[in-house]
Amino acid sequence: MVAQLDTSSVNSTLNLPSPIEGLVQVFTSSHRNFFTTVMAQALRIAGQGTPVLVVQFLKGGIRQGHERPIQLGQNLDWIRCDLPRCIDTPQLDDAENEALQKLWQHTQKVVCENQYSLVVLDELSLAINFNLIPESEVLAFLAKRPSHVDIILTGPDMPKSLLDVADQITEIRRSHSP
Repeated sequence: MVAQLDTSSVNSTLNLPSPIEGLVQVFTSSHRNFFTTVMAQALRIAGQGTPVLVVQFLKGGIRQGHERPIQLGQNLDWIRCDLPRCIDTPQLDDAENEALQKLWQHTQKVVCENQYSLVVLDELSLAINFNLIPESEVLAFLAKRPSHVDIILTGPDMPKSLLDVADQITEIRRSHSP
């Protein structure tokens, strides 16, 4: 788990030789899963005063969108796709595709503007595997993000290219048959 520090004050007071770098973590599973440990980590870090963003790319149903984030406490913003349903297929109509692209563009913008120190990109692997978000854009986003920002990627069947850039990979497996 990542414990986030305020890097601006830490780097200047401790006079560290190099700035603290953010990590890319992957939580993956062979099935679609709600990653409780990821949400617990996000809540814990936000509770310590660090700005956190949770983005659920394929969850809809509540007309939330990036214009209406749910704020859990003072430091955790939670946004979803502005859709009346959850996405479970690669076939989207124009309005659904536009909502997903707006969410992806917004996510990239706020991360590059340094608004958050931890960003959770939930079910991003499915959005990539459905060809809704280009894998190359995700890799470029990870490379150009501010260096101290921690990113957590979740979802089944994580593309190998994302696993290759990850600092930590956690694979969730079922230990018994349901």
